[in-house]
Formats: sequence, structure tokens, C-alpha cells
Amino acid sequence: MEILKQIAGNWFPTLMTAALFYLVYIAAKKLLERQAKGKTDKALIKSIVLFSIAFIGIISVILALPMDPEQKGQVTSLIGIVLSAVLGLSSTTFIGNALAGISLKLRNSFKPGDFIEVDEIFGRVTEQGLFHTEIQTADRDLTSLPNMTLATNSVKVTRQSGTIISVECSLGYDVNRLKIEEALLKAGKDCGLVEPFVHIISLGDFSIVYRLHGLLENVKSIVSARSRLTGHVIDALHEAGIEIVSPNFMNQKQVGDTVFIPKKYRTTNKEVLEENTPENLIFDKAEEAEDIEKRKKLLEEVEQKIKKGNEELKNVENQAVKDKIAQQLEKTKELKEKLAERIDKKMDDLDKTN
Repeated sequence: MEILKQIAGNWFPTLMTAALFYLVYIAAKKLLERQAKGKTDKALIKSIVLFSIAFIGIISVILALPMDPEQKGQVTSLIGIVLSAVLGLSSTTFIGNALAGISLKLRNSFKPGDFIEVDEIFGRVTEQGLFHTEIQTADRDLTSLPNMTLATNSVKVTRQSGTIISVECSLGYDVNRLKIEEALLKAGKDCGLVEPFVHIISLGDFSIVYRLHGLLENVKSIVSARSRLTGHVIDALHEAGIEIVSPNFMNQKQVGDTVFIPKKYRTTNKEVLEENTPENLIFDKAEEAEDIEKRKKLLEEVEQKIKKGNEELKNVENQAVKDKIAQQLEKTKELKEKLAERIDKKMDDLDKTN
């Protein structure tokens, strides 16, 4: 009996320390989950805080173990050496990516759903983390880029208001320049580009290089729009009677007076081909990420309405008006809860998407 009492007395501080930190961890988790509803930034803070509590708790439990002071000192020294080694080996990359992630967040150059290009990698942003940024490329795959890469390299961000797309073609000197430019401008208008224009890029030995530009307002269709623009250029040049063939080919092969322009082909599926945009399939995760961002902005607006409503409630003295404002506030708060739940559900579904 005495032995059991002695064992219980020795282990009591350890068990109490473990129980205390467990309760603190559970309470902090519930509080932070309530605060982080629908907000990815606060979810990140939640993870850091919970990790810190768990780490301090483990160290405290180890120090509370019934050991001699000398053994405790050795354990403490060992923990310190291990931590120093881990931080020393990983600090450059770890801290560098973290600082770069914070810098990118503060600059707010791009957000989930935006098209970006860095180091010849083009795609839509699906996730912005503390250490890495994930983008979905044109082959639908997900690529994780360290934040240091984005902070130390030029990042091209496609503007949501529209971007310029272009296509090049080289045509012989025997075709009038004005005729070519007229056909190319027609192709740009047929493709739905705003204010298309043509540049002459270079004068080669056998041909002139032309480049057609135009403003694409719907940037979400940028991948298919470039393909459609090329198709419209081919059609417009052929309709104008302009042969798209290298002069080298004409010089090397005896073809007489043959003109290489295909005959007109009418298809009943032309409208389907024009409207078929593969971006919904290619950038499905990025589309979901953009939808979450829009909902988060709406949530911020709802929170501002609640704040404004609470201020009005304090300043109003008429009871009837107070009751009306209180009713409206309750509805707004319900909307906030539902919106936060939808955002959390969508974020969970997005995390499960591979």
C-alpha cells in the first residue's frame, strides 16, 4: 500500500501536467475553430497555435517525469541539441519560404483563381499557403511552387479585366500587306477580340512575319481562345484567297500554278465547336478555389453589416426601431453562419481533391 502511494505521489505531478495541457489544447482548439470559420488565414494561425501548445505540453510532461535533476538536465540538453540541429538544417528554406509567403500575402499580387506564369509554368492558382503556392496547369495537373521561387522570380499575372492574346503567321512578299492585315483583323473580330490590331514583326528572306493581337475580356477561356484565334486566322486568310504556305515549299517543289487553299467545308457542329471550352475541365480545382475566395469576400461584407448593425443598435433609443434592427441582425448572423459553413465544406472538399 505504501509503495502504491509512493508511486502515485511520484507520478501525480506528471499526470496533472498532462491533464492540464490536454484541457488547454481542447479549449484552444474549440475557440480557434470558432474563430477560423470560413477563413483560411485564421486556420493557419490555428495550426501554429495548437502545434505550439502541444510542443510546450510534451516538454512540460517530460520535465515533470519522476527523474533525478541530473537526468532531467541531460534530457533537456538532448532536446535542445535536437531542436538546434533541426532548425539549423532547415532554417534557410523553412524560414525563407515562410517569409516569402507572408510577403506575397501582404502584396496581394494574385489570389486563388488567378492565372499566373513563372519559370515557364502557366496555370491557375488553387492554393496560397505559408510555405508553398499550388497552381493547376493546362494539363489539369497540380504543381506546388515554393514561395521563395515566386518571391525571387518574375511572376506574370493575367489581369481579370482582360488580357492581350496573339498569333503569328509568315506570308510571302507576293501578297499585298494591306490585304493580309484586313484578313487578320477580320479573324480577330470573328474570334470576339476587342480592338484587334496587327504588327509586322520581321522581314525574312522569303516571307514577312505578321502578328495579330487583340483584347480577350473573358480570361477564363484563355487556353481555348488562343486555339480559336489560330483557327479564325486560317479561315480568314483562306476566305481572302491568301495561300498559307512557305515560299521555301514553292521554290523547292515544282507545283506549277497549283494554289494550296482547301475547299470550303460546312459543318452543322460549328456552334458546338465554337462554344466548347475545355477550361472547366482543365482548371476545375482552380475554379472551386476562386468560388471560395468570392464567398470569403461576401462573408467579410456580412461581418461589416453585423458590426454596423450593432453600432446602430447602441445609438437608437426608440424601442420599435431597436426591435427591427435586432431582427435584421439575427437574420444577418444566421446568413453569416450558413455562409461560413458552406465555405468550410467547400474548403474540405477542395483539400480532398487530388
